Amino acid sequence: MTATTGTLYIVSAPSGAGKTSLVKALIDAVPRIRVSVSHTTRAMRPGEADGVNYHFVSREEFTAMIQRGDFLEHAQVFDNFYGTSQRWLEQTLAEGIDLILEIDWQGAQQVRKLMPQAKSIFILPPTQDALRHRLTNRGQDSGEIIERRMREAVSEMSHYVEYDYLVINDDFAHALDDLKAIFHANQLLQATQQQRHAGLLTDLLA
Repeated sequence: MTATTGTLYIVSAPSGAGKTSLVKALIDAVPRIRVSVSHTTRAMRPGEADGVNYHFVSREEFTAMIQRGDFLEHAQVFDNFYGTSQRWLEQTLAEGIDLILEIDWQGAQQVRKLMPQAKSIFILPPTQDALRHRLTNRGQDSGEIIERRMREAVSEMSHYVEYDYLVINDDFAHALDDLKAIFHANQLLQATQQQRHAGLLTDLLA
């Protein structure tokens, strides 16, 4: 059995669609999948840890990283910046580990150009009302910010057509099963299986 190169999965969703919770549950359930830890200039939220949820950096440090060419992709979301370390991502994939990149549609477009072999998944809420309810229940934002996020969400959701897979997060357990199915099916692709079971295939055809 030979070592395989990991697959990069792009996962995008509007704020409040449940992406973070679904990805966490997927990581807990499926071995050899990790989430890429992005750099961001936004403030740390309660319960978050530097290096676990994000690498929290200043705007000055982020700008310096852009100038050094450290990022595979970077984008501005609302008033903050987010970016993915290219060196770390490439090293992790080379170790045969699948990586999930949680980024918005802008970042996804950048990554597809550089890594067209990446698989992409867009998560949608069942309705706009459900999305508004989830954003309100967070208790983190004012009514004005929630309305702004709703406007942004409609714009973001229009980009679902650019993705390989579409998951509707109406029922959490069902949406999680859909994500698991996507990852399992990709493990069974002929090219992946050929790489993983090169010895077996050689023996079978001898």
